[in-house]
Amino acid sequence: MLVKLPETGADFLTAPFRTALRNRTYATESFNTPRPAEVIPVTTRDGANLRVHAYGPADGETIVLAHGWSCALEYWNPQINAFAGEYRVIAFDQRGHGESESGSVAFGPDQLADDFSEILEAVLRPGQRATLVGHSMGGMTIQAWAQRYPEQVAQRASAVLLATTAARQIRTRATVLPVFNTLVPAPDWLTLVLFGTPLPLPGGRAMNVVAKSRLLTAAATDDEASFGLSVVRSCRPSVRAAVARGLLNLDLHGAAANLTVPTTVIAGSHDRLLPEVHSREIADTLADAGYLDRYVILPTGHLVNIEAETAFNNELHRLIRMGRRGMSATVGQAG
Repeated sequence: MLVKLPETGADFLTAPFRTALRNRTYATESFNTPRPAEVIPVTTRDGANLRVHAYGPADGETIVLAHGWSCALEYWNPQINAFAGEYRVIAFDQRGHGESESGSVAFGPDQLADDFSEILEAVLRPGQRATLVGHSMGGMTIQAWAQRYPEQVAQRASAVLLATTAARQIRTRATVLPVFNTLVPAPDWLTLVLFGTPLPLPGGRAMNVVAKSRLLTAAATDDEASFGLSVVRSCRPSVRAAVARGLLNLDLHGAAANLTVPTTVIAGSHDRLLPEVHSREIADTLADAGYLDRYVILPTGHLVNIEAETAFNNELHRLIRMGRRGMSATVGQAG
């Protein structure tokens, strides 16, 4: 199913307000937005301008971060702040998200793959490889890219980290609503209403409690809930709904087998949006192909790099070192 992303229109929240949501100041220093070292102009083949930022030394080893549904590059602030002192960290707004334009191409796996390929072309020198990191829809982006451009994987990637993501059956596996898809299947109409209705998300203390209950975990801090929710709220409701309708039918089953470099998969044991079964399926695909580095389960909800920031960063550091040494992938698990 291909879904056209809205370019403009009444979306309840003004652009300055959405920008302010993404750039709030927090007591947790790592959540605060750093200044980019460089803004890299990227225009897609259909003319959409994408927001791409580089942080850290220009000659450092490169990490490319792909965010998930309803987010923006600020979602990666904890990793940008942790890694930009040593590495060149690239973060970008997916098409229609943040400050990236929607363009004329419909949302779908080919669009995700084409945009990612063009971003890599813009940010990497000839022959340079990077550690690629994708969360949620960002992980789907990397899988779609590997499926559409398998020859680019070994050319552009030294290692890959896929975090709380999926390849298929999102509609029938999400357990965000109590009871549904655990005790009884969620009807299609209810899933479409929940995810595909273009309504603004409220903020405030009550919404933070809901976010902890359904998106994170009860152990999440107020800063973690506020940061994650603010980034999600900054997405235009019309884009959030349109992309959700496309994601519900996305099928990238088997695409991870084309990730022919050491690849780590991280799952959240309490993830209700993309439950752990998704990550395990991808890890099994990688293991069968011989490219699974490690399968890691952390005690978090969906926002694993926020809730388990230190553990996530440690895993990424380890994977970068492995890619640097050019080691072969080995099957392993941490929980």
